[in-house]
Parts: sequence; C-alpha cells; structure tokens
Amino acid sequence: MKRRYFLSGSLAATATSVFGEGSKKSLSLGYDNFAVRAMGWKAKELIDYAVKLKVDTVFITDLDAFQSLDEKHLLGIRKYADDLGIQIYLGTWSICPTSVSFKDKWGKAEEHLRLGLRSAKALGSPVIRVVLGNGRDRTTKGGIAARIEDTVKVLKSCKGVCEDLGVKVAMENHAGDMHSLELKSLVETAGSDFVGVNLDAGNAVWTLETPLENLENLGKYTLTTSLRDTQVWKSENGVTAQWTAMGEGMVDWKAYFKRFAELCPNSPVQIETISGFNRELAFRKEGFWKSWALGKPESLVAFEKWAATGTARKAHKSSSKEDEQKYQRGEIERSIAYCKSIGLGVAK
Repeated sequence: MKRRYFLSGSLAATATSVFGEGSKKSLSLGYDNFAVRAMGWKAKELIDYAVKLKVDTVFITDLDAFQSLDEKHLLGIRKYADDLGIQIYLGTWSICPTSVSFKDKWGKAEEHLRLGLRSAKALGSPVIRVVLGNGRDRTTKGGIAARIEDTVKVLKSCKGVCEDLGVKVAMENHAGDMHSLELKSLVETAGSDFVGVNLDAGNAVWTLETPLENLENLGKYTLTTSLRDTQVWKSENGVTAQWTAMGEGMVDWKAYFKRFAELCPNSPVQIETISGFNRELAFRKEGFWKSWALGKPESLVAFEKWAATGTARKAHKSSSKEDEQKYQRGEIERSIAYCKSIGLGVAK
C-alpha cells in the first residue's frame, strides 16, 4: 500500500475523456478538505494544496479551518485564493437543532446557518454546505421525518438572509441520514429557489442506493459535491462497503459524469476521499427496517444487484499519524489524477 501513496497522473495518457475524444467540454474539479483532515491544515494551506493539485476549487467544509470568521480576515483569504485562481466553496455541519449531531458551538441552529451564509458571502462561495445529521437520527423520536421537518423550519427562517446575500444552502445526504428521495422532499418543501444539494456519492451507498440512482434523484438540485468511489460486496447480514480512491471502486464514473454534465453542468466535482474502513449495511438483520418508516426503498433491488458484482476488500490501518497523513494524501492525489485522466478539470 505504501508504494501506492504517491502514484501520480500517469493515468492521463491511457484513459479517454468522458466527454468524447477531442471535446473541449469539462467540469470544474476540486477537493474537499476532509480528504486531508489528518494534516490539520488551515485555509491558506488548503488553498496552496489546491494549487499543487492543479485543480479549480477547494471545498472547505469546516469553519474551524479559518483562524477567524471576521469579515476582514475572510476577505483576505478570498483574495489569496482569487490571486491563485482557486474558487472557494464553504461548508459547515448540522443545522438540525434536534439531531444527535447538532452542537451549539456556533449558537442556535439559525445563528449557525446565518454565520455560515455571511462567511460564504465574504469568501465568494456561492453556497454554504450543511448537514442534517447522521444515520442515528433515523432512530430518534419521530424518526427522520421529524428531523427533516425541524431542519426545514431552520432553512425557511433564513430564506431572507439567503436572498439578501445571494448565497444558497446545499444540504448534504450525510452519513446515512437521508435517502435521496427524502432529501429531495426536504429541498422541495423548504424551497428549491434557495436550497439545493451537496451530492455525496459515497454516502448514497449507506442509504442502500447506487451512486447513479442517487444522481438521478438529486442531480437537478445539485449545487456542489463531495464524491468518492466505493467497493461493495455481499456479507452475512446484508452488504459491506468500503470507500476508495476514485477509479479504484465499482462506480462507472464515465457514465456517472456524462449524466452529471446533463443534470448539473455548473456544479463542481469535488473529491472527498475517506478510504480504508469497512462498514456493513445489515439490512437483513432483525430490526434494521424499524428506522425506515416508509419501508424498504425501491432502490434496494438495484443496489443488491450491484453489490453482487463486488469483491471483498481488507480494511486499511495506519501505523502512525505520519502514515495516515501519507495515506490520505495518496488517496486524494490518485483520485485527482484519475479524474483528470477522464477529462475532468479546467486547470491544467
């Protein structure tokens, strides 16, 4: 594995563009800073790494990456990125006040969202990425429907701020919290004129849907992305999944991005590798479906067929912090090289 950490862009000479030979069409390419979380980098270091990767965007999905959220400081960060030709996209975490994931570090849910919107405006980000919570919210009182209702209330309370600032909210399908059809319902109920989606292909697997089906359901609402590849295979209680570097899992990315370009051509492709661990989706285990109030999703049929074609993979374990840092950089660097090899990215 260590030898693979620093494999670079040799793929570019062997693969063909998803858009067809000779095409000048492309999609913006960037990375999500969570891919290199072990580095502990702040905003300028994250921008510098985007320059090193020769990408178009950097998705900074945690407000703690900024030394200050003072407008003057954020405007300085924006200028730094602009001068280097990097577009910043901004994100933060749960805005559902009743989610198991919600923290009041940034105030009440509405205060947190307004802070994120103002920060996005200062940084030149067209969106603020937020999440509802995680899969455990499905088992809370009222289930995911109640958590969606609570989130919609927060979103509607901030609609005026969104309109005044010209910044939209991108809700992510996050850590098994919402199936794509549930997230679609949230967006439409809140108002798709100011709320859209941060599309996460890896998280789609945790709600028992293939990335392509997830894209079909959410593509027209997509404002930005956090993408990674996945390997899935049948296991004792259902299916086990391992997220991987791009091009090293089972997703047909050429088909994916061809459809992506049709549904959301103005949304950047931003890669968030979170690789190496296995998670079983135990949908054959007694009690699993209690948290699915509407029953088994239709997506399960196609998902099981897809998983049947997969091969089991061993989990990765880093031996030290330095080893994990190398592993994370290797995963994102191979992923960016792969994406460029199939024709993604504007920067060369």
